[in-house]
Amino acid sequence: MSDNINSRTERRKKQVTVKTERQKQPQRKFPKELWKKILLGIAALFLIVLVGGVSLFAYYASTAPDLDEELLKDPLTSNFLTKDGDIFMKFGAEKREFVPYDEIPDQLKDAILATEDVRFFKHGGIDFYRLGGAVVANFRSGFGAQGASTLTQQVIKNSFLKNEKTLKRKAQEAWLAHKLEKEYTKEEIFEMYFNKVLMSGTRYGIGTGANFFYGKKVGELELPEMALLAGMPQSPNGYNPFKHPERAEKRRNIVLTLMERHGKITTAEMNEAKKVPVTSTLLAEEDREVFGKYPAYVDAVLDEIEAAGYADLLSEGVTVQTALDTKVQETVEAAINDPSYYESDEMEAGMTVLDTKTSAIVAIGGGRNYSGRNLNFAEVKRAPGSSIKPILSYGPAIEELDWSTGQKVVDEPYSYKGSGDKIRNADGKFLGTLTMRQALYWSRNVPAVKAFEKVGTKKAEAFANKLGFTYDNIDSSNALGGGAEFSTVQMAGAYAAFGNGGIYTKPHAVTKLVLRDGKTEKNLRPDPVTAMKDSTAYMITDVLRDVLTEYEATGTRANISNMDIAGKTGTTNFDAKKMQKDNMKSHYVPDTWFTGYTTEYTISTWGGYGKYLPITTYEHGRYVPQYLFRDVMSKIAKDPGTFAQPDSVEEADIVKGSDPIMLASSFTYRNQISTELFVRGTLPDRSAVPEKISIPSPEGLTAQFDANSNTVQLNWNYDVSNKYDSLGSPTFNVSVSVDGGAAQSITTTSDQQTTYSGVEYGKSYTFYVSANMGGYTSGSATASLSIKDANEPVIEDEPIIVPDDNGDDQNIPDDDPSDTDSNSDNESDNEDQNQSDQNTPNNPDGNNSNNNENDNNQNNQDQNQGQGQGQNNQGQGNQGNQGEQGQNQNEPNINPSD
Repeated sequence: MSDNINSRTERRKKQVTVKTERQKQPQRKFPKELWKKILLGIAALFLIVLVGGVSLFAYYASTAPDLDEELLKDPLTSNFLTKDGDIFMKFGAEKREFVPYDEIPDQLKDAILATEDVRFFKHGGIDFYRLGGAVVANFRSGFGAQGASTLTQQVIKNSFLKNEKTLKRKAQEAWLAHKLEKEYTKEEIFEMYFNKVLMSGTRYGIGTGANFFYGKKVGELELPEMALLAGMPQSPNGYNPFKHPERAEKRRNIVLTLMERHGKITTAEMNEAKKVPVTSTLLAEEDREVFGKYPAYVDAVLDEIEAAGYADLLSEGVTVQTALDTKVQETVEAAINDPSYYESDEMEAGMTVLDTKTSAIVAIGGGRNYSGRNLNFAEVKRAPGSSIKPILSYGPAIEELDWSTGQKVVDEPYSYKGSGDKIRNADGKFLGTLTMRQALYWSRNVPAVKAFEKVGTKKAEAFANKLGFTYDNIDSSNALGGGAEFSTVQMAGAYAAFGNGGIYTKPHAVTKLVLRDGKTEKNLRPDPVTAMKDSTAYMITDVLRDVLTEYEATGTRANISNMDIAGKTGTTNFDAKKMQKDNMKSHYVPDTWFTGYTTEYTISTWGGYGKYLPITTYEHGRYVPQYLFRDVMSKIAKDPGTFAQPDSVEEADIVKGSDPIMLASSFTYRNQISTELFVRGTLPDRSAVPEKISIPSPEGLTAQFDANSNTVQLNWNYDVSNKYDSLGSPTFNVSVSVDGGAAQSITTTSDQQTTYSGVEYGKSYTFYVSANMGGYTSGSATASLSIKDANEPVIEDEPIIVPDDNGDDQNIPDDDPSDTDSNSDNESDNEDQNQSDQNTPNNPDGNNSNNNENDNNQNNQDQNQGQGQGQNNQGQGNQGNQGEQGQNQNEPNINPSD
């Protein structure tokens, strides 16, 4: 123990001794000569950089253009070209309201200076205080990434230099700003800016803007008006109060805040000015100046140039190459301006026409008699309704899950995952087992939501993102077209990708800008990207063909004979509380859509009201987009050809409703066979064919005529033993034959009763009901009656059971009446709605029970109710889980209908 203590003591003594000796040793000092060398090196490097920078600046300055007074004061005219190279507009040639400096109100000067250059009268053309903050950003993101431009520099940039974010342009801009300050007074430079800055459209100068937006001279403007005009040059078209009042008001309020911050106005004045609605003092629409030729198209051109950051180039005499086809544009304008299409003078429409292969915008319809002084309805965003289903549900299901177009989907009572809210179809019914093809062309809601949830939110959203759609918070309700809004431009762009083999290109009106030298070009054509597999694109296209041709499909009014067209309808509806508050009828809706395409053109059309007033009719209301599509497409189509099936897709006959999918065999009933498409490599094993199973037929079918309601009530019985439990619950296909004609499907239902509307006196009716379980169909029960007069219906035959023997019985049509695929020729694009709608009380297209986009249930409220207008099939209830729609936050929530 003592040894250990002694050892520790000795070690400590040694440690103290060593430490003391180290402290006594002299410390090494950094050599002074080395310090001098480092300092001299830094100084030399700084000098080299300085000399190099000065030399480079001097070189750039020497190559800068000379000051030209004419260019300083007047914008040069830019030419806008059609796709064929013809000039259709000279931009900047309009008359300007020139305002001398001494006539500009002091408060307007203050608004401009507070917003653009508060130290204007203190610097010499370059504000080094503001420049300091920009230098940091330039080092982080590259020279020219961010500037601190003064009014003087903006005058220079708008008059002489290319709009490029480069060190060369910045150097030349600074040098010329210095020269400008030496040759002109501050007042003259301010006057140049005031009269040359682009305000909106083709209008230059704040004085011109005062006259255009308010019908006033600058001396007559009020503070809120001055603040708005002062803030517009940052985004002339984006802050146009005629078209974007919400954005304009936000920008105006920012200017007012800056004025108060810099002591130009008091806090009380700022608050009072912010209370004034931006639209309250604007010039009345009927008094506004008309824009010129093709104003809706010019809107799109200017928006694209501004978004690309090249708006300032328009004052430099550039050439703007666009994709405008004047013949198509004039066709679009003529169709939209035809008043015979609409239910009222106030109803509006918007349209975008794209080249399907390139997504170049060849024409735009901004609205009826659009003049450029109001909302451009081609670019206004509204909820798309069922138009979104190929984009969020079925496209992703094929892309991610390799779904066939014959994939089994069940239309049954169902609730959203998470919320538990019930999903309803527009007709208030559920059709049971369907193929994906049927679910889409009948636009059933439950299958669309199921498909979306099966794919998953992230994958569905990623698919939509590739087609130009973005969502803040996406959920299952978006699968029915609620919760987000899009324009006809965006819808056309997405659908064009389906028609172009899955290649998406952002819609664009401008292809390039050619600068004043005639050589330098700015390419504005977006790059194409692969948004989906060509198999997905073709399979969706093939199903969307049926939307225009299949019996009871929703887009038959858009069909054009002998033209290969694919497309989809869409309808939204009002929130239930809004409908109740305003005492709306159940079929009132705010928005209706049709987007369709050929291999040549893609057209998206919207119809509705600017202030969310209800569309109240069908023929001149809901169907307007379909009729406008057909009108325009039939006139502009040249030789569209047909969509070519890619090698990645193969075709096969399957048993409808089979799960997993089974290939049809030689003994499969024809009405249970559908020809479907598969992603190559996913075709079922050809040995997996179904065994023949006979399921019981319905019994006791009765048909009772009610003269008061002009309807026939059908009732039947169906009892099956437990051995059929594995096939699932039965559904019933109900059809009717009139005067011995071909049978047409009435409905598919899980109930054992239904109502047939639209009975006519003097005609004979035969009704058929067959059962469907697990992909197998029974024979048909039938009942017949004749309607001799209003009081004496005569039953011709007692109800009987007829086995389904593929048409061998002479009393049954060769194609079983439950086979809706056999009736595609019964409803086309004809104008005689009474004929096409006669036996269609049930329309499966719709996204909400309040509003049934039914091709057959109501062809104009005031027309013949004896033609099967579907008095009893408009559905009740509302799908109230959608978010608030629309640009007006004071308007009610809007839910999808179709």
